[in-house]
Amino acid sequence: MREAEVRRLLAANLLSAFSVVLTAVVPGFFWDGFTVLGTHLAWLCVCSGSVGTLNVILHLVLKTNQCPKRSSLAHKISRFVKCCIYFFMSCILFHTIIVLYGAPLIESVTETFLFSVLLSTFTTLQCLCMLGPNIQAWIRVFSKNGATSIWENSLQITTVCSILGAWFGAFPIPLDWDRPWQVWPISCSLGATFGYLAGLIIAPLWIHWNRKQLTYKSR
Repeated sequence: MREAEVRRLLAANLLSAFSVVLTAVVPGFFWDGFTVLGTHLAWLCVCSGSVGTLNVILHLVLKTNQCPKRSSLAHKISRFVKCCIYFFMSCILFHTIIVLYGAPLIESVTETFLFSVLLSTFTTLQCLCMLGPNIQAWIRVFSKNGATSIWENSLQITTVCSILGAWFGAFPIPLDWDRPWQVWPISCSLGATFGYLAGLIIAPLWIHWNRKQLTYKSR
C-alpha cells in the first residue's frame, strides 16, 4: 500500500471535516442570529449542501469513482439521473426508518426530512460518488472483506460512524432535562455529524495502522 495514497485520503478527509466546522461558523458572519441550535433547520440545509458539494468535487478531482474513463455523454447523463433518483430514494427511506423508530409522523415532517437529507449526504452520497448507482457494488463494499481500496475502507467506516452517531444521538431526547438541544432532531443530527467527523479521522488512522494486513483484490 502506497503511503502517498493514505496521505491523499487523510488530506481529503481533513478537508471534509473542516468543511463541516465551517458550516457552523461562516454563515454567522452573513446571517444575523445564525446558530447551529437556534436556526437548526437552516444549518441542516447549509451543512448538507456544503458537504455534498465538496464530496462530489473531491471524488471528481481524486478520481475515486469507478465510472469508466471512456463513456458516452448519454451514459454519463443516465448515470447522473440515476444517482439523483437514488439519493432522493435514500432520503425517503431514511425518513421512513426514522419515523418507524419513533419520530413524529405528521408533526415535524420538515425537520425529519432535512435530517434524512443530512444522513443521506453523509452516507448515500459518498457511495454514489465512489461506486455509482450500482447496488451490487454497494453490497460488496459493505460485506466482510469486500473493500478493494483504502477509499472503500474509509467509506465503510464513515458510513457506519454516521449511522451509529445518529442512533446514539437519539438517547437524550426522552430524558427530562429540558435542554434546547433535545428538541427534535437536533441531538440526532449533531450525533450523526460528530459520528461522521469521527469516521473521517478514524478511517485514515485505522488504515495506516493496519496497512501491512490490508490486501486488496481487484474485482
